[in-house]
Formats: sequence, structure tokens, C-alpha cells
Amino acid sequence: MTDAAALIRKCVLCGFCNATCPTYLLTGDELDGPRGRIWLMKDMLAAPETPPSPRVLRHLDRCLTCLSCTTTCPSGVDYAQLIDQARAHAEPSRPWAERLARRALTGLLSRRRLFRAALHVGRLARPLSPLLPARLQSLLAMVPAHIPPAGAAERTNPPAPANPTGRVILHLGCVGPALRPSIDDAALRLLTRHGLQIIVTRDAGCCGALHQHLGQANVAATRAAATLAQWRSHGPVDAILTTTSGCSSVMKHWADPLADKVRDISEFIATLPTLSPTIPPGTAVAWHNPCSLQHGQRVFSARELLVQAGFTLHDVAEPHLCCGSAGTYALLQPELSGQLKVRKHTHIAATGARILASSNVGCLTQLTSPDWQAVHVVELLDWASGGPCPLVK
Repeated sequence: MTDAAALIRKCVLCGFCNATCPTYLLTGDELDGPRGRIWLMKDMLAAPETPPSPRVLRHLDRCLTCLSCTTTCPSGVDYAQLIDQARAHAEPSRPWAERLARRALTGLLSRRRLFRAALHVGRLARPLSPLLPARLQSLLAMVPAHIPPAGAAERTNPPAPANPTGRVILHLGCVGPALRPSIDDAALRLLTRHGLQIIVTRDAGCCGALHQHLGQANVAATRAAATLAQWRSHGPVDAILTTTSGCSSVMKHWADPLADKVRDISEFIATLPTLSPTIPPGTAVAWHNPCSLQHGQRVFSARELLVQAGFTLHDVAEPHLCCGSAGTYALLQPELSGQLKVRKHTHIAATGARILASSNVGCLTQLTSPDWQAVHVVELLDWASGGPCPLVK
């Protein structure tokens, strides 16, 4: 891991990053922008024996890790690595009750079956919401009205074709299969249509991305090692795929040769032969490219795939700004997350489209609305090439 001081020295304090930082845009506070946070990190890491103050923690916690700043930065500052190091340094200094709550949150979200059970409990508890503290009310508000059962990808392995065109791993994560199993099921159908042999690593569990962004570096490293071991046990593959761009954004940066094979599902599909569309062209779709794709991975292939499939794409205004989901951010920073959500919803509504496409389950959850249907890009590609329609009538 690069020394933090070397990362900080690359920053020339130009402030270009503030122009594209969502939290600076909302608060106007210099310390809520990347440049201000780098100042705080520099002071904190220069005095490692001194616990960071609540003020420092507050501004570090307000960072979405959307990485819009890295796209803007003319000096190539690796802000992702810098903020991860700063949070890992600060985590042991938090009050024990706060650390316990954060550990409980990642423990819940990173265990698929436990998380699914918690969703059912939350749905039943929603009528009690007015009697609960504000933080719990905001948590219950995020619980979907319908909790889907485990999908096909979580239950069975697809049969290998007689003459496969390739061999890939489809990595099932933790939150995605519990909230939207239809996404991985659509990926299975789409990849099968391309003649691929698919290995579903449903037992690999959480990759550790949630823990990494909350400063739980040791747990993140353990999760990453377990995931890599699970992948390696299946032998050589052409690619390791995930339908959750927040996961692939982290997994691609692991210091392991297998990380070079990690691809977002849209990134990989773009390398395959184009399938003939089977639906009438012209269906209007608003496109939201997640931060983890456009900033974290610099991947833009999903939009072109939808155009090739016959959809009419409408770009959402301020496409570089985060929707406010950002992993656990919507749970831990509901006020700022809510403001970004309203801003993004306004821009989506302005497109007039009744379908919103994205490629990260967190974004889809954040951007759900009665005015449109939020679906994963792979669900639309599956539908366009012969799969079931993902739209609820």
C-alpha cells in the first residue's frame, strides 16, 4: 500500500475537485470537499499518537467515496486509497458504542441470509416506526415492501454447454442477491445465451468492500482473502464477473493476479458478440451510471450496450454527481444522502422516462420511485435478447 504522505504530496491544492464533490456542493464547507479532507488527513497522520477529534471524524464520515474528485483531479491523486487509509487509522479511536454499531451494521449486511431475515423483520416492524428514534425510522423507511425469495443463481448451478465459448465466474455478493435476486438471474440467462460455462460462487460471501469503506481494514483483508480462495478453487477462468459495480470497483484493486480478471458484467458483455434484439426499438430509458463505474473503474460500456439493444437513452443531468447511496452512506448519513436523492430524482423526472437503468443495487434502491421502474442494465439486456420483461405492470 502506498505511503499516505506520498499520496498527499501529489495534491497541489488547486481545488478543482471541490467543483465536482457532492458534499461540498451541498454544504459549501471547505472541509466537506476533497482538498479540505486532505488537509485533515495530513494533520491526523502527522500526529499518529493523537486520536482524531470528533470534527475530523465528522468530515471524513461525510465523504461518499464517490471518487468524482479523482476524475477531476489534474494531478492524479489516489484519493480512494488515501481516504481508506485515513478511515482505517481513525477507526480504533471512535467511541466503543459507535464502533460496535458499525461492526454490527457490516456484520448484518455482509451475511446474505441474515440480511434477508432482517429485511423480513424490518417489514413487520414498519408500523411501529413512529414510536422509534429518528435513526431507526430512517432505516425502516429503506426496507422494501416486498422481500423476494432467493433467486435461481443462489439455488442452482446452470449446466455447462457442450462446447462453451468461455468459462467465467459469476460472483454472488451479499446485499444484491437479498434485495434484487432477479439481477443475477438475468445475468445467468444472458451469459448462457452467449454459450458460456458459468460458475456461481454463491458461498464466497461478502468481498469486504463494505468493511473497507468503514475503516475495518483487518476484516476487509480477511474477506478479500476468503473470496480469492473461493475463486482459485474453481481453476482457470476467463473472467470473474459481478453485477454490483461497488464490489468490482474494490476487487479490481486487490494485490492478486486474479484481481486482473475481475470485470463488471457490462464491461464483459461489451466484449462479446452482439445479440439480435427481440423487442421493438425505441423504449425510453433514463441512464444513471454509478460512481463506482464511471469514477471508480472508468467504465462506460453499459450505455452503449443499451443503445445497441434498441433502447432510447436519456442522460440524467449532473451525471457525475452521486445519488447518495454509496454503500452504507444512506444508512449512516441519511440527511446528506436524502438531499442527493431528491436532487437526482428531480433530474430523472425531467427526462420523462418511465424506466431508470443503472448497474449497482445500491443506486437502484436509492432511486426507486412510483414514477418510474428502476432496473439493472443486465435485466434490460436479458429482456432485449429473449428473456422475461423485468417491468412490473
